[in-house]
Amino acid sequence: MINGITTNTNTVPTASTVSTTSSSANSTSTNNNMDQNSFMKLLIAQMQNQDPMSPMDGTQFAAQLAQFSSLQQLQNLNTSMTTSINANYALTQSINNTLSSTLIGKEVKIGGGSIQNTGQGSIQLGYTLPSNAVSASITVTDSNGNVVKTINNIPTASGDNKLSWNFSDNNGSSLPNGTYTYTVNATDVNGNSITATPFIEGIISGVQFGANGASLVVGNSQYQLSDVLEIINPTTTGVN
Repeated sequence: MINGITTNTNTVPTASTVSTTSSSANSTSTNNNMDQNSFMKLLIAQMQNQDPMSPMDGTQFAAQLAQFSSLQQLQNLNTSMTTSINANYALTQSINNTLSSTLIGKEVKIGGGSIQNTGQGSIQLGYTLPSNAVSASITVTDSNGNVVKTINNIPTASGDNKLSWNFSDNNGSSLPNGTYTYTVNATDVNGNSITATPFIEGIISGVQFGANGASLVVGNSQYQLSDVLEIINPTTTGVN
Protein backbone atom coordinates (compact mmCIF):
# COMPACT_ATOMS: atom_id res chain seq x y z
CA MET A 1 0.00 0.00 0.00
CA ILE A 2 1.32 3.46 -0.96
CA ASN A 3 -0.35 6.54 0.63
CA GLY A 4 -3.50 4.57 1.27
CA ILE A 5 -3.72 3.42 -2.33
CA THR A 6 -3.68 -0.29 -2.90
CA THR A 7 -1.87 -1.14 -6.08
CA ASN A 8 -2.61 -4.18 -8.21
CA THR A 9 0.64 -6.11 -8.45
CA ASN A 10 -0.83 -8.86 -10.67
CA THR A 11 0.76 -9.03 -14.09
CA VAL A 12 -1.57 -7.57 -16.68
CA PRO A 13 -1.51 -9.61 -19.86
CA THR A 14 -0.76 -7.81 -23.07
CA ALA A 15 -3.00 -8.01 -26.10
CA SER A 16 -0.58 -10.39 -27.78
CA THR A 17 -0.36 -12.78 -24.78
CA VAL A 18 -4.12 -12.68 -24.23
CA SER A 19 -4.56 -13.41 -27.91
CA THR A 20 -2.32 -16.48 -27.60
CA THR A 21 -4.10 -17.70 -24.46
CA SER A 22 -7.54 -17.14 -25.95
CA SER A 23 -6.55 -18.99 -29.10
CA SER A 24 -5.22 -21.96 -27.09
CA ALA A 25 -8.33 -22.10 -24.91
CA ASN A 26 -10.59 -22.18 -27.93
CA SER A 27 -8.59 -24.74 -29.91
CA THR A 28 -11.51 -27.15 -29.83
CA SER A 29 -13.92 -24.66 -31.35
CA THR A 30 -14.77 -24.64 -35.02
CA ASN A 31 -13.10 -21.27 -35.58
CA ASN A 32 -10.34 -20.13 -33.21
CA ASN A 33 -9.02 -17.32 -35.40
CA MET A 34 -9.17 -13.86 -33.80
CA ASP A 35 -11.06 -11.25 -35.79
CA GLN A 36 -10.64 -7.48 -35.52
CA ASN A 37 -13.54 -7.06 -33.03
CA SER A 38 -12.02 -9.60 -30.63
CA PHE A 39 -8.63 -7.93 -30.90
CA MET A 40 -10.11 -4.51 -30.09
CA LYS A 41 -12.04 -5.87 -27.08
CA LEU A 42 -8.86 -7.40 -25.66
CA LEU A 43 -6.96 -4.17 -26.18
CA ILE A 44 -9.65 -2.16 -24.37
CA ALA A 45 -9.75 -4.69 -21.54
CA GLN A 46 -6.00 -4.41 -21.19
CA MET A 47 -6.21 -0.61 -20.89
CA GLN A 48 -9.01 -0.79 -18.33
CA ASN A 49 -7.14 -3.26 -16.13
CA GLN A 50 -3.65 -1.85 -16.35
CA ASP A 51 -1.78 -0.85 -13.20
CA PRO A 52 -2.43 2.90 -12.65
CA MET A 53 1.00 3.20 -11.01
CA SER A 54 2.65 1.60 -14.04
CA PRO A 55 0.59 2.37 -17.12
CA MET A 56 1.24 0.79 -20.49
CA ASP A 57 4.27 2.05 -22.30
CA GLY A 58 3.34 4.26 -25.26
CA THR A 59 5.67 2.40 -27.61
CA GLN A 60 4.10 -0.92 -26.69
CA PHE A 61 0.60 0.50 -27.16
CA ALA A 62 1.52 1.87 -30.57
CA ALA A 63 2.94 -1.51 -31.58
CA GLN A 64 -0.28 -3.25 -30.61
CA LEU A 65 -2.34 -0.71 -32.56
CA ALA A 66 -0.10 -1.42 -35.54
CA GLN A 67 -0.85 -5.14 -35.13
CA PHE A 68 -4.57 -4.37 -35.10
CA SER A 69 -4.26 -2.26 -38.24
CA SER A 70 -2.30 -4.99 -40.04
CA LEU A 71 -4.89 -7.60 -39.04
CA GLN A 72 -7.71 -5.47 -40.41
CA GLN A 73 -5.89 -4.81 -43.68
CA LEU A 74 -5.09 -8.50 -44.17
CA GLN A 75 -8.71 -9.49 -43.59
CA ASN A 76 -9.92 -6.86 -46.05
CA LEU A 77 -7.35 -8.01 -48.61
CA ASN A 78 -8.40 -11.65 -48.18
CA THR A 79 -12.06 -10.75 -48.69
CA SER A 80 -11.26 -8.65 -51.74
CA MET A 81 -9.10 -11.35 -53.33
CA THR A 82 -11.73 -14.05 -52.73
CA THR A 83 -14.41 -11.89 -54.35
CA SER A 84 -12.14 -11.12 -57.30
CA ILE A 85 -11.21 -14.78 -57.83
CA ASN A 86 -14.84 -15.87 -57.77
CA ALA A 87 -15.81 -13.14 -60.23
CA ASN A 88 -12.96 -14.05 -62.60
CA TYR A 89 -13.87 -17.75 -62.44
CA ALA A 90 -17.52 -17.00 -63.24
CA LEU A 91 -16.48 -14.75 -66.13
CA THR A 92 -14.11 -17.39 -67.52
CA GLN A 93 -16.80 -20.07 -67.32
CA SER A 94 -19.26 -17.79 -69.09
CA ILE A 95 -16.79 -17.04 -71.90
CA ASN A 96 -15.89 -20.72 -72.34
CA ASN A 97 -19.55 -21.71 -72.45
CA THR A 98 -20.30 -19.07 -75.06
CA LEU A 99 -17.32 -19.95 -77.26
CA SER A 100 -17.95 -23.69 -76.97
CA SER A 101 -21.38 -23.39 -78.55
CA THR A 102 -19.79 -21.89 -81.69
CA LEU A 103 -17.81 -25.12 -82.25
CA ILE A 104 -20.86 -27.25 -83.09
CA GLY A 105 -20.54 -28.70 -86.59
CA LYS A 106 -16.76 -28.40 -86.74
CA GLU A 107 -14.35 -31.29 -87.11
CA VAL A 108 -12.16 -31.89 -84.10
CA LYS A 109 -9.03 -33.86 -83.30
CA ILE A 110 -9.02 -35.24 -79.75
CA GLY A 111 -5.75 -36.24 -78.14
CA GLY A 112 -5.24 -39.35 -76.04
CA GLY A 113 -6.12 -42.97 -76.57
CA SER A 114 -9.33 -43.08 -74.54
CA ILE A 115 -12.47 -43.97 -76.52
CA GLN A 116 -16.10 -44.54 -75.58
CA ASN A 117 -18.29 -47.28 -77.00
CA THR A 118 -21.83 -45.97 -76.77
CA GLY A 119 -23.30 -48.18 -79.47
CA GLN A 120 -22.21 -45.97 -82.37
CA GLY A 121 -21.04 -48.98 -84.42
CA SER A 122 -17.55 -47.80 -85.37
CA ILE A 123 -14.96 -45.18 -84.61
CA GLN A 124 -11.97 -43.63 -86.35
CA LEU A 125 -8.68 -44.42 -84.60
CA GLY A 126 -5.90 -42.03 -85.45
CA TYR A 127 -2.22 -41.83 -84.63
CA THR A 128 0.76 -39.71 -85.61
CA LEU A 129 4.17 -41.23 -86.37
CA PRO A 130 7.22 -38.95 -86.19
CA SER A 131 8.98 -41.04 -88.86
CA ASN A 132 8.36 -44.02 -91.12
CA ALA A 133 7.99 -47.34 -89.35
CA VAL A 134 8.69 -50.87 -90.57
CA SER A 135 5.86 -52.41 -88.59
CA ALA A 136 3.01 -51.11 -86.47
CA SER A 137 0.00 -52.43 -84.60
CA ILE A 138 -2.78 -51.22 -82.29
CA THR A 139 -3.64 -52.80 -78.94
CA VAL A 140 -7.03 -52.08 -77.39
CA THR A 141 -7.70 -52.70 -73.69
CA ASP A 142 -10.89 -52.46 -71.64
CA SER A 143 -11.38 -50.50 -68.41
CA ASN A 144 -9.81 -53.37 -66.44
CA GLY A 145 -6.65 -53.41 -68.54
CA ASN A 146 -7.51 -56.62 -70.41
CA VAL A 147 -6.48 -56.82 -74.08
CA VAL A 148 -9.64 -57.16 -76.16
CA LYS A 149 -8.37 -56.38 -79.65
CA THR A 150 -5.08 -56.39 -81.55
CA ILE A 151 -4.98 -54.80 -85.00
CA ASN A 152 -1.89 -55.73 -87.02
CA ASN A 153 -0.47 -54.43 -90.28
CA ILE A 154 -1.67 -50.86 -89.87
CA PRO A 155 -0.25 -47.96 -91.94
CA THR A 156 3.38 -47.12 -91.14
CA ALA A 157 3.90 -43.82 -92.96
CA SER A 158 5.12 -40.81 -91.00
CA GLY A 159 2.51 -38.20 -90.13
CA ASP A 160 -1.19 -38.73 -89.40
CA ASN A 161 -2.76 -42.13 -90.04
CA LYS A 162 -6.35 -43.23 -89.51
CA LEU A 163 -8.35 -46.44 -89.62
CA SER A 164 -11.87 -47.49 -88.71
CA TRP A 165 -12.66 -49.99 -85.95
CA ASN A 166 -16.10 -51.52 -85.39
CA PHE A 167 -15.70 -52.32 -81.66
CA SER A 168 -15.26 -56.04 -82.26
CA ASP A 169 -12.88 -58.20 -80.21
CA ASN A 170 -10.28 -60.69 -81.47
CA ASN A 171 -13.03 -63.29 -81.92
CA GLY A 172 -15.15 -60.98 -84.04
CA SER A 173 -17.76 -60.46 -81.30
CA SER A 174 -19.14 -57.01 -80.55
CA LEU A 175 -17.77 -55.46 -77.40
CA PRO A 176 -20.14 -54.07 -74.74
CA ASN A 177 -20.52 -50.34 -74.20
CA GLY A 178 -17.85 -48.79 -72.01
CA THR A 179 -14.48 -47.08 -71.96
CA TYR A 180 -11.56 -48.48 -73.92
CA THR A 181 -7.96 -47.41 -74.45
CA TYR A 182 -5.77 -48.01 -77.47
CA THR A 183 -2.02 -47.75 -77.88
CA VAL A 184 0.11 -47.84 -81.02
CA ASN A 185 3.21 -50.04 -81.14
CA ALA A 186 5.66 -49.15 -83.91
CA THR A 187 9.27 -50.03 -84.68
CA ASP A 188 11.80 -48.61 -87.13
CA VAL A 189 14.18 -50.41 -89.47
CA ASN A 190 16.63 -51.00 -86.61
CA GLY A 191 14.00 -52.56 -84.40
CA ASN A 192 13.78 -49.51 -82.13
CA SER A 193 10.41 -48.39 -80.78
CA ILE A 194 8.81 -45.31 -82.30
CA THR A 195 6.61 -43.17 -80.08
CA ALA A 196 3.22 -42.68 -81.71
CA THR A 197 0.67 -40.09 -80.60
CA PRO A 198 -2.93 -41.41 -80.65
CA PHE A 199 -5.93 -39.25 -81.51
CA ILE A 200 -9.49 -39.55 -82.72
CA GLU A 201 -11.39 -37.35 -85.13
CA GLY A 202 -15.06 -36.52 -85.42
CA ILE A 203 -17.70 -33.86 -85.81
CA ILE A 204 -18.79 -31.87 -82.76
CA SER A 205 -22.51 -32.58 -82.51
CA GLY A 206 -23.21 -30.72 -79.29
CA VAL A 207 -21.92 -29.09 -76.13
CA GLN A 208 -22.87 -30.08 -72.59
CA PHE A 209 -22.38 -27.93 -69.50
CA GLY A 210 -21.56 -29.39 -66.09
CA ALA A 211 -19.75 -28.72 -62.84
CA ASN A 212 -16.38 -29.07 -64.61
CA GLY A 213 -17.31 -26.64 -67.38
CA ALA A 214 -18.20 -27.26 -70.99
CA SER A 215 -17.59 -30.61 -72.69
CA LEU A 216 -17.78 -31.39 -76.40
CA VAL A 217 -19.96 -34.20 -77.72
CA VAL A 218 -18.15 -36.15 -80.46
CA GLY A 219 -19.51 -39.48 -81.65
CA ASN A 220 -21.88 -39.76 -78.66
CA SER A 221 -18.90 -39.32 -76.32
CA GLN A 222 -17.93 -36.33 -74.21
CA TYR A 223 -14.50 -34.72 -74.20
CA GLN A 224 -13.07 -31.76 -72.30
CA LEU A 225 -11.79 -28.73 -74.16
CA SER A 226 -8.33 -29.47 -72.75
CA ASP A 227 -8.32 -32.75 -74.76
CA VAL A 228 -8.68 -30.92 -78.09
CA LEU A 229 -5.59 -30.90 -80.32
CA GLU A 230 -7.10 -29.21 -83.36
CA ILE A 231 -10.42 -27.79 -84.56
CA ILE A 232 -11.06 -27.36 -88.28
CA ASN A 233 -14.01 -26.77 -90.53
CA PRO A 234 -15.26 -30.05 -92.02
CA THR A 235 -14.32 -30.63 -95.62
CA THR A 236 -17.19 -29.96 -98.01
CA THR A 237 -17.42 -30.72 -101.71
CA GLY A 238 -19.07 -28.13 -103.92
CA VAL A 239 -20.90 -28.80 -107.15
CA ASN A 240 -20.22 -26.48 -110.10
